Amino acid sequence: MKVTETLNVDLFNIWNISIIGLLVNHYANNIIVTSIFVLFIYAIMLLNADAMKPTLNKLLDYDEKNITTTAHPCFLIAPLAMLINKFIDVCLPFVDKFDFDAETLNKKIGFWGSKFAIDAYLGVFIGILGQQSVAEIFTLAFTGGVALELFGLVGGWFGPAIEPLSGGVQSMMSKRLRGRKLLIAIDWPIVASRAEVWAVVNLLAPILLIISMFLPGNKAMPLGGILMTVLTPALLIVTKGRVIRMTLIGTILIPIYLWSATMVANFVTSASIAMNNFPNGLEKGQLFTSIDSNPLEKMFGMILGQGISAMDITKLGIAGISILAYILLFVWYRKQLQKQQSKMTN
Repeated sequence: MKVTETLNVDLFNIWNISIIGLLVNHYANNIIVTSIFVLFIYAIMLLNADAMKPTLNKLLDYDEKNITTTAHPCFLIAPLAMLINKFIDVCLPFVDKFDFDAETLNKKIGFWGSKFAIDAYLGVFIGILGQQSVAEIFTLAFTGGVALELFGLVGGWFGPAIEPLSGGVQSMMSKRLRGRKLLIAIDWPIVASRAEVWAVVNLLAPILLIISMFLPGNKAMPLGGILMTVLTPALLIVTKGRVIRMTLIGTILIPIYLWSATMVANFVTSASIAMNNFPNGLEKGQLFTSIDSNPLEKMFGMILGQGISAMDITKLGIAGISILAYILLFVWYRKQLQKQQSKMTN
């Protein structure tokens, strides 16, 4: 149909959407509605991959001939992040006087601002919070620092490593699509080489923990999801790596992830029980959940499914208005990226 230039080749860009499909169908019990909703979200993912490509080129120093992009669903929070970023432009423009990117910070303060040091700080914080011994705290700090340093390093290999595959897929598809150029979409760690992703992950971790304790309507306590890698890649795209802006916007968006995790807890738990895969150590009747990508899409899908199942006009209306606002926001966001691209080229 030539609506998008992106060809997704990565399974990790699919499984989040598959879970949304299971969630919608769990409540709606209507495979047609479920399929339409999933295809709609997937189309938005591909269109978003198109729109982000020039920004990715700038952030990752890709040349114009590079065909690698990402269609991971974690980037679908970017339109809402862009809206908050515009609010900062209007109401809090002075924050840019103090803003910095992580590479600049590393140059100014050396090792103490490195990815290793940042995660070591978080390891100490969590160790003290968990009342660990001094030896255990230092072990946690060192392990965290090494893991983050290696993750950032390995993330930088994604683009070059995928080039042979991308080129082969592009060549094959061009023959079948009469020479048409396609972008090859892979997983989100394409941006993992940017230190800002990890700096903000570590800044948001204690913020997430504190918000989860006091947020009204939240019942989710983060554990595996305490590192907000489902959020920081989108913040990088929107702010171009300005750490203070990324942290401010991330703090504002965290409640959406917690509310979404709370809403889907019944589904996640019941699905786990149905698969005979209930986690060891949890009591019978206890719920568990996941702080993951697509919080808005999950909430919309759940409300839509419940509305269809019960033929609840109120919930159907809420779902319809929410999806319409979602589309309008995405259209506006794409135009903002296009304007930014025009400024970069001029």
